[in-house]
Amino acid sequence: MAYATQMAAARQGILTSQMQQVLAEERISETELMERLASGKIAIPANRNHKSLVGKGIGAGLSTKINVNLGVSEDCCNVEKELDKVRRAVQLKADAIMDLSTFGDTRTFRRRTVEISPVMIGTVPVYDAVVRYGKEVSKITVDDFFDVVRMHAEDGVDFMTIHAGLTQTAIQRLRINPRLTHVVSRGGSLLLDWMEGNGKENPFFEHFDRLLSLCRDYDITLSLGDGLRPGCLRDATDAPQIQELIILGELTKRCWEADVQVMIEGPGHVPLNEIVANMQLEKKLCHGAPFYVLGPIVTDVAPGYDHITSAIGGALAASYGADFLCYVTPAEHLRLPDADDMKEGIIASRIAAHAADVAKGIPGAIDWDNAMSKARKELDWPKMFELAMDPEKAKAYRTSSQPIDQEVCTMCGDLCALKRSRNILEPKS
Repeated sequence: MAYATQMAAARQGILTSQMQQVLAEERISETELMERLASGKIAIPANRNHKSLVGKGIGAGLSTKINVNLGVSEDCCNVEKELDKVRRAVQLKADAIMDLSTFGDTRTFRRRTVEISPVMIGTVPVYDAVVRYGKEVSKITVDDFFDVVRMHAEDGVDFMTIHAGLTQTAIQRLRINPRLTHVVSRGGSLLLDWMEGNGKENPFFEHFDRLLSLCRDYDITLSLGDGLRPGCLRDATDAPQIQELIILGELTKRCWEADVQVMIEGPGHVPLNEIVANMQLEKKLCHGAPFYVLGPIVTDVAPGYDHITSAIGGALAASYGADFLCYVTPAEHLRLPDADDMKEGIIASRIAAHAADVAKGIPGAIDWDNAMSKARKELDWPKMFELAMDPEKAKAYRTSSQPIDQEVCTMCGDLCALKRSRNILEPKS
């Protein structure tokens, strides 16, 4: 292979098979794609060991992508059920899957997920280090951490969340700027525990060049994690969050110097009026790197409906620069999501992503809406179902309430405005 990473290939003028797959899906020229890959504005996570992968791009000028979190836990450790969720997530058109397993034979699950998934796979290796070694967090060694990173790379993981920006400097900001919910990132809290227990710097920050070497060997995209993301509205856009973001921006430059692809993870829980500022800060401080957000969730008072609170925030965030939305399900803050929760989360995130693509003027995005509007004007129900984001649900609603006049629906019946106005303005010859 003549190139180390997708970024290196773009810088050498080499058009990879993954780039060709992105070009087949997006309305972007080959020149634009390669220029943005070379500059870091677009990433194509594509571990060379992920043989079933169909490449997708994340970043400037591309459609907004969505990610699905799943995986087994100690309380819910049914591997086959989680693998069924992987297959279902792909059917529902998720663009990425993050395996966040925290119990059992995590490697077997991870390898099977990579094997069956044509979409990119992400992980958080620090979780797996705790599971694999069964030690107190402070007893895990630097080599232990890096051995797990290498294992995930060998297994074909395309992007990894590494909380390298949670440094001693960032922790000092946290101590002098107290929060209501402290540290809500699971990976961030584990590294905080390790750093406090050992009185040392974050191992992934201190040994960042070692991390970059591993990423370059396998073409891993680094997803620089937001260990200090806000876990409630009160903590949003505070000094610890921004301090970490500044550090992530500095690490971004080091990634690009090493031909390593990178994206930045962002908040979290953010009031609606602060979302735009958060997007602008990330793009400025992190030099236009692709931005990956969890939500953001715009209110803290709707457990059971956080797929909606996050879709509201996600639509606004993606309209102003976020490139990748991590889905949130109705089960957020309550339990491990089941298959129905996962579907609700995926559809909500896809709605947010598409609404943002229309707002951003992504080429071709509004064509889907125009086609649906034409089908509605013509009262073409089969076409409407074909175009629906969730055809199953649309058909079920239609079937559950049948009108006298099969051309219309039971909401308006004979008073259907579309039918009436069409007959007047487009009379049949």
